[in-house]
Amino acid sequence: MHLYEVIKRPVITEKSMGLVDWENQYVFEVDLRANKLQVKEAVETAFDVDVVKVNLMVMPVKTSMRGRTSRVRRSKWKKAVVTLAPGSSIQLFEGV
Repeated sequence: MHLYEVIKRPVITEKSMGLVDWENQYVFEVDLRANKLQVKEAVETAFDVDVVKVNLMVMPVKTSMRGRTSRVRRSKWKKAVVTLAPGSSIQLFEGV
């Protein structure tokens, strides 16, 4: 998998912006096939920062009921919480 296929988009929520301020952690949606080493290498290459730790989570399917049948509203996706070295930051998140 190519490095620029690993990271899909940043996750911008109140909780993720709090992690940026308090813990120097950034949250990204990544490809389901990506592992920790690929995410670390992709973030270091794309944003020119030092990554200390990567945590991955697979977010479950969101379903809803329509009568007796259930349907998928959002398919599963993988979330990466990336911890940067002290003093490092990603400019993409600064003005949000």
